[in-house]
Amino acid sequence: MLALSDVNTYYDNSHILHDVSLQVKSGETVALLGRNGVGKTTTMRTIMGLTPARRGRIRFKDKDIERWKPYQIARAGIGFVPEERWIFPTLTVHQNLLIGLKSEPYASNQGLEPWSLEKCYDTFPSLKKRQFAKGGTLSGGEQQMLTIARTLVGNPELILIDEPTEGLAPKIVDVVAEVIQTIARQGISVLLVEQKLSIALELADRIYVISKGMIQWHGTPEQLRSSEEVRKSYLEV
Repeated sequence: MLALSDVNTYYDNSHILHDVSLQVKSGETVALLGRNGVGKTTTMRTIMGLTPARRGRIRFKDKDIERWKPYQIARAGIGFVPEERWIFPTLTVHQNLLIGLKSEPYASNQGLEPWSLEKCYDTFPSLKKRQFAKGGTLSGGEQQMLTIARTLVGNPELILIDEPTEGLAPKIVDVVAEVIQTIARQGISVLLVEQKLSIALELADRIYVISKGMIQWHGTPEQLRSSEEVRKSYLEV
């Protein structure tokens, strides 16, 4: 579904990603873990073309996309849930969701039930209750749900989710984790950046650990649970 090969990304002259290689298979949930400031969000931005790679290769469904514009990548079937959420504060919840709809079938839902507005409202009842409220009046948890729902109505085949539980109350964290599981069960591939190790271990099929812009380890959740050395070296504060 997605493959990064020796990707190098810079912010001006600052070299952030160093030969990053990773893969996400069809229907798979992959977590990218690491401490703050090590390149996780930059990896997401690079895949989406927001901070283009200077060197390396990014393939999505056997097409090279490293030179594509962000809107072309979105139309090809990749959705992005950014850490900053990027909702429109002066638009209503419903209007924010309408922006996520695609007028053409750029992305396939793999023959499964599509993520319609109605399905998103059923999945996020609090959004249905507040569908006429301005985005800027929502709580942090509601804004996170809105961001995920807005991405889902575009019916992506692969969804990049960056720090979805950051700053949320424990009850809302559980809701967000459950939604990510629902997304995965529907066959959508997921690349997840998550600070809470327990959630990543619960949701992911495979895990990559990044440090100083380089992939340092990769394996299964079970392998990471049993590797105290990896956790202490790259994850624990």
